[in-house]
Amino acid sequence: MKLSWLDLRSFNDVDYKALCESLNSDINGVVVDSSSPVMDCHDSVSRIAFVDSPEEADGCIDKADIVLFDHSWYSEITTQPETYKSKAEIGFFIHVIDDETLQTACKIARQEKWAVIYFKDPTKIPLEIVLASADNTDGQIITVVKDIQEAEIVLGVLEKGSHGVMLTPNGIIDARELGQLCRKANNLEVSLEELEVTKISHIGMGERACVDTCSNFAKDEGILIGSYSQGMILVSSETHPLPYMPTRPFRVNAGAIHSYLVSSVSQTNYLSELSSGHKVLGVNCDGKAREIVVGRMKIEVRPLLSIDAVSQSGIPVNVIVQDDWHVRVLGPGGKVLNVTELKPGDKLLGHTAPSGRHVGLPVKESCLEK
Repeated sequence: MKLSWLDLRSFNDVDYKALCESLNSDINGVVVDSSSPVMDCHDSVSRIAFVDSPEEADGCIDKADIVLFDHSWYSEITTQPETYKSKAEIGFFIHVIDDETLQTACKIARQEKWAVIYFKDPTKIPLEIVLASADNTDGQIITVVKDIQEAEIVLGVLEKGSHGVMLTPNGIIDARELGQLCRKANNLEVSLEELEVTKISHIGMGERACVDTCSNFAKDEGILIGSYSQGMILVSSETHPLPYMPTRPFRVNAGAIHSYLVSSVSQTNYLSELSSGHKVLGVNCDGKAREIVVGRMKIEVRPLLSIDAVSQSGIPVNVIVQDDWHVRVLGPGGKVLNVTELKPGDKLLGHTAPSGRHVGLPVKESCLEK
């Protein structure tokens, strides 16, 4: 789970109270200094008190959920854990400025419940070192970030990212965007179901799009594509061997340019809208998903094949793909199916949604697609 913390130590009482009252469940923690009213936030938000000394901790440890000490107190605090850890969770803050402080950060991350780290330099290599050092341990690493853009990068370092981020917001908008970013990172999963092929049609020439991404897909991974907003089919990447050409595991030969593509858990795009830099959702056969960056779109005229299918609840699904043996879709258990060999009764994996869409977003309105 990715955690979102707001550092409100620099806020005056009025701004602090206004922001706390506006927080929703997307924010996991609020950081204040030892003299601030740590009890003012909603019950779902952790109260995190930043203290400069053990004496300061005595005044707030009964009110806070987590107490953060500067790392200079590390030896003293850890040699008398019964004094503090019985009352609140304990963490340590460290400012990484050189190799010595980096090694200290690695030690704290390996041994303690909470390590809150500020990195002086913009490079993410020190964070990578800390994450690698603390891999397979139970602690949580919270990285201080300067803005939402850096938060997004930090949450993806070494493919798994920091456990959370701490931001001093410029206002309510920053706070909400940080919460939404972490919520999105926590919810990258798409419900998949079995679809049954009902009809295969060779429909002639048209423009189809290949999505060339900046990542390699796994063998059981692809992109959800469909002609209708209420249903899509999991189209495989070119990860599997081909007899006349090398594999291109970064590519999905996606389908006709009118098609919908799932670009996030809650949004779609038309294939024709995508270009370099856009993000799409890579989905595996278990429904696990990840954001993938588009490197290039290739749109060319090719013969097209229409695949009609139906869900177990009766929702019709269609996808139009290039009419060629090397284009594949995925079935239950990760079975790889060449589209030109499909026949009625075959089982595919896909996703259905209960409502239509407007400008890529789900909307409850009357909408007939056929």
